[in-house]
Amino acid sequence: MAEDIDPIETREWFDALDEVIRNAGAERAGFLMRELGRHALEGHVRLPSSIVTPFVNTIPPVEERRMPGDLFMERKIRSLVRWNALAMVMRANDNDEGLGGHISSFSSSATLYDVGFNYFFRGPESDHHGDLVFYQGHSAPGMYARSYLEGRLQEEQLDNFRREVDGNGLSSYPHPWLMPDYWQFPTVSMGLGPIQAIYQAHVMKYQQSRGLVDHGDRNVWCFMGDGECDEPESLGAIALAGREGMGHLNFVINCNLQRLDGPVRGNGKIIQELEGVFRGAGWNVIKVIWGRKWDTLLQKDKTGLLRQRMDEVCDGELQNYKYNGGAYTREHFFGKYPELLELVKDLSDEEIMYLNRGGHDPYKVYAAYAEAVAEKERPTVILAMTVKGYGMGEAGEANNETHSLKKLDMDALKAFRDRFGIPVSDEELADVPYYRPSEDSPEMRYMRQRREQLGGFIPSRRSEMKLLQTPPIEAFSKQLESSGKREISTTMAFVRMLSSLAKDKQIGERIVPIVPDEARTFGMEGMFRQLGIYSSVGQRYTPHDSGQIMFYKEDKQGQILEEGINEAGAFSAWLAAATSYSTSDYPMVPFYIYYSMFGFQRIGDLAWAAGDCQARGFLIGATAGRTTLNGEGLQHQDGHSHLQASTIPNCISYDPAYAYELAVIIQDGLHRMFELGENKFYYITTMNENYVQPAMPEGAEEGIIRGMYPLRRSAGGGSLKVQLMGAGTILREVEAAAAILEADYGVEADIWSLTSINELQREGKAVQRWNMLHPESPPRVPYVSQQLAGAQGPVVVATDYMKSLADQIREFIPGRYTVLGTDGYGRSDTRGKLRDFFEVSREFVVLAALKALADEGSIEPAVVSAAMESLGISGDKVDPLTV
Repeated sequence: MAEDIDPIETREWFDALDEVIRNAGAERAGFLMRELGRHALEGHVRLPSSIVTPFVNTIPPVEERRMPGDLFMERKIRSLVRWNALAMVMRANDNDEGLGGHISSFSSSATLYDVGFNYFFRGPESDHHGDLVFYQGHSAPGMYARSYLEGRLQEEQLDNFRREVDGNGLSSYPHPWLMPDYWQFPTVSMGLGPIQAIYQAHVMKYQQSRGLVDHGDRNVWCFMGDGECDEPESLGAIALAGREGMGHLNFVINCNLQRLDGPVRGNGKIIQELEGVFRGAGWNVIKVIWGRKWDTLLQKDKTGLLRQRMDEVCDGELQNYKYNGGAYTREHFFGKYPELLELVKDLSDEEIMYLNRGGHDPYKVYAAYAEAVAEKERPTVILAMTVKGYGMGEAGEANNETHSLKKLDMDALKAFRDRFGIPVSDEELADVPYYRPSEDSPEMRYMRQRREQLGGFIPSRRSEMKLLQTPPIEAFSKQLESSGKREISTTMAFVRMLSSLAKDKQIGERIVPIVPDEARTFGMEGMFRQLGIYSSVGQRYTPHDSGQIMFYKEDKQGQILEEGINEAGAFSAWLAAATSYSTSDYPMVPFYIYYSMFGFQRIGDLAWAAGDCQARGFLIGATAGRTTLNGEGLQHQDGHSHLQASTIPNCISYDPAYAYELAVIIQDGLHRMFELGENKFYYITTMNENYVQPAMPEGAEEGIIRGMYPLRRSAGGGSLKVQLMGAGTILREVEAAAAILEADYGVEADIWSLTSINELQREGKAVQRWNMLHPESPPRVPYVSQQLAGAQGPVVVATDYMKSLADQIREFIPGRYTVLGTDGYGRSDTRGKLRDFFEVSREFVVLAALKALADEGSIEPAVVSAAMESLGISGDKVDPLTV
């Protein structure tokens, strides 16, 4: 801070500003300050670039909205919630060391949640859909403890915290898959809650603008920690919320100043840092730093030194004060200036110790929440300073090790009980019993009354979906037919299907096309005019291509969500739409179209969360395959997304080669997800390679869905035969290889299309499991084995993906099995060169088939050597995995 070289002049400026505020009001004073700043810039005066305010509460005491409820009753309830949360975690660790659990995060945020539950978080039991609350994952024990007091959970369930295998258990964190009627959003993977909340609010505004769902004054609340803000996803999309004026979005950041190992910003001030970031992104920032016990000191301080000291102190010191107690705080905080020591001379060390932080003061928290919900034009972030491990004394309060604290010793437990007035005797304390007052007690009546007025209990989740009438396969008749002489890609075939779906009378308005910023790459520009691109403000300019048929059209009622160069944001928008059946009782059918390489690899954590929260929709990995997107190179060429998709249990993935396969798969997916209500979502790869699309063979539908079907069977009668399998674009290389084998080597080939290796593998494993558990029953046969029963010759499979993808079904293949795939890093070149390099070209399919026949003794090895020379394949060829 620069030295004041003329304090008298400074005082005169202050007096002048005070006079304006008194006589003309704060708005006039603000106008003058803005004009003064503009005038200073015109005079080439360098103004400070910081957009942070002093380290004090944003709302002065005289402007605080007063909390209307019974503070004494609410403190009793909050104390019981604290106790039961602690008891649940301690009992879990007493019964079986290692189950774990976290108590310090909730202990710091209990007041933040309690005020919300009592006054702001609306439930879904009235005409209101209910607010959407993204709970901080590590605070889950506190939510369970409150639900126990409300009578929604019983002691047995609390004792089954983190014991889910036998049923009636409670998840470690918010997991909708495991508690489908309770948790709404999976949030414990840090950073995912904030970005999901932003795009949830975004999609709600989209639905409102299109007239699909009336969200009224519904709010989205997101609770997170200050340390969590270092995750890129936490802050990466906040500009969207500010730009779109999401007044219905509220972040509550629990600034307990500690992350898992130590301070978040020990040498700085995380609250000030976050204020600047959010304010710069257009958010309404409310700081709740100091509790009301500081108000008197601030009012008494006429020197300004207390505010100055608050600005000076760093977060590491603030933690020291709480950890070391009142005497230490007196010496090291107030002791820097004699005037401050004089200010607190009448306070005991204990009173100094309990000068509370704003996040633990319900009055301050209520005032902040009330202002947040009153703000309609901007999203709001509340930065509330708290103490991690609050109430746990020396065992955990403001202790660097407090995050991993699972239990308290007896002395600490007694101190916790006494501090919060829990009616548990010393004799009972060793068992750490739960405590719930009688049903007709004042506490229980008060709690129920508050929730009744707010529309019912939360957390809660709507698990049933309104089922939709989806189109029959005939709706895609053009894709079932041959394209004649015209060559098109499966990506283009998909775009045409999507366009047809958007016109469907039953579900057309529910279709949500989502792209990050590649609509033109995917051939979707024709949909700009047809559907419009959603914009919260419409289109305030005339696009330069307005005279063209496919001009860039933004519209408040636009149907396409074009999310910019932001895969995580686009996926989060998809996730919000894919769970709209639960959050808003309005099923939507989202299609997120993206470069397949930028899907699971870039946003795998969000994709896993989609499975957890039972999303329903389609992910379209366009421009897929290691050799098909040929010019883009290593970081664009995907040879492993199907393996990544296989890790998510309820993700169904397909790699179709032809438009008719794609049509059958999408129609079946619509039927299963939205007409039968299955908890699945689909990942489908499409390719940008143009070729003639054949008509669907008769009777292929079942095989397409189950994962394989015979595309063409050989005439038979020959002595040499092989089974050739392919997927995606490489199926066409397999078809070409079959022709070479027959024409040049007298080898007949049956050709199989593998639409989903992952589904074949899952079905085969399920059959194996059934057979193991039913040893006396006739064994079942995997679908792959059924299809190949009686087939002659070795099996060769080639895909545009790593060999390990097709290796998944090796054990279900009768006979010799050879896999070709694209292991290694991608690179730029022609498709032919790449397929030769990765050894999935027609020549290598021929070679693999001949080598398999030689290994079986059907032909001489010399035939294979001669074929290599004829096919132009060198035995010294470089291994693509090593370069």
